[in-house]
This record gives sequence, C-alpha cells and structure tokens, in this order.
Amino acid sequence: MKLHSNILGEGTPFLFLHGFLGMGDNWKTLGGQFAEAGYQVHLIDQRNHGKSPHSDDFDYEIMAEDVVDYCKQHNLSDIILLGHSMGGKAAMLVAAQNPDLVKKLIVVDIAPKYYAPHHQQILDGLTALEEAHLSSRKEAENLLKEFISNKGIRLFLLKNLERESQNKLCLKLNLSALKANIEKVGEALPEDQKYAGETLFIRGENSDYITSEDEVSIKNQFPKAEIISIPDAGHWVHAENSDAFYEAVLKFL
Repeated sequence: MKLHSNILGEGTPFLFLHGFLGMGDNWKTLGGQFAEAGYQVHLIDQRNHGKSPHSDDFDYEIMAEDVVDYCKQHNLSDIILLGHSMGGKAAMLVAAQNPDLVKKLIVVDIAPKYYAPHHQQILDGLTALEEAHLSSRKEAENLLKEFISNKGIRLFLLKNLERESQNKLCLKLNLSALKANIEKVGEALPEDQKYAGETLFIRGENSDYITSEDEVSIKNQFPKAEIISIPDAGHWVHAENSDAFYEAVLKFL
C-alpha cells in the first residue's frame, strides 16, 4: 500500500504517525518547526485515514508493515519515529520488529497495554455525518454537537470532511472499516515485542492513558525508555501544549 504523506524540509528522516481518526495534517504546525530545526519531516496518513488508500484489513501488524514499506519506497534509513495514541502503538511495533530501521522512538500518550474500546460516541457522530447529506461545515458541526460537547474534538473530527461536489461533503476516512476493526485499535503490544533503542514516552499531565502502574511494562519492553509529563495537557498533548511538547522532543533528539 502506498501511504499518502506530506514531506517537509531536509535532514534526518523524522516520521509522524497520527492517532485514531486523525491524519498527518494534524501535525502540520509542529512538523514545520521540526523541518526548520533540520529534519526531513514525513507527515503520514495511515491506511483508512486522510488521503491514504482504504482497505478492509486494519490492525497493528498491517500498519507497521505499511510504515516499513513507506521507508523502502522513499529509501529511508536510520529514521526517527513518532506516534501519537494509535500511531504510538503502530510505532512501537515498527521499532520492535525493525530495530535497525528506527534510530530513536517517541511515543505520545499511549502505553503498550490493552485499552477497552472507548470511541463509541465519536463513531456514532461520524456515522451521523456520513449518513446526512451535508453541504456546509456549519451544518456538520451542528450535527456533531449532538454527539460531542468538546469543541476541540469536534474541530479535530471535522478535518475529515472533504467536498465531493459543490453541494455535498463526505468523509475522507474509511469509517466502515474502522468501526469493524475497533477492537483491534485497543490491542496490547505483545509482551515479547521489545525495542532496546533510545525511546521517549510523553504523557499529558491531565491524561489517564499512561498511569504510574504502566511504567513497569514500558520499562520492560523499552528498557531505555524515558517517561516525561507535559503540564497543562491532556491526551492531545501536542495540540494542548505545543511549545512544551516541541522543546521536550527537541531535547530528546
């Protein structure tokens, strides 16, 4: 599968993997900053997301293979790999299975453990969007408001809309495949999958995705892991405190 990406800057290849229902474009501002700092930034749309191809097949093994294939297609080696949430799980697996490819790993607000499905309200809202005949973003936001009270999350989800024709908006992502495979999004990284390279785990101080109990399994599977918290930030750490996030990543690099 040929993943869609935006490539910014020159230098050491630095690949970004977005979270569930996101896209590479979510990282555009930070990506530009890292490009200015001397990295070749690859903002990747994972399968069934953004402008990348759609497929019924969707799990972490396949997503990891997609990233390895992407590196081959673009002739990349010694990469820095960053993943947020679902993208963090995919990034962990890429690094564990391909330690010679990944020079440094950055995992944002996700642990290697199992997470129970918890996106039902969001998926219901997106399903309503897909089934409605919408002609404007305002209509879409008003509809989504019935399902999601948080404006930030609504705006994040509305990035998935694109104009199919003058009077019709549609979703870019493959909603049916994502709903069918929702259980797989929460799957744990198998315990035998380990990565001995330099690793940074970043959690949002106000997020409960990485708890103090998770530090044991993180250190077990990523022995060189450093775990830091970003203040005034929840699960969308990079959006909620982008300055502190940028500084922390730059310091690690």
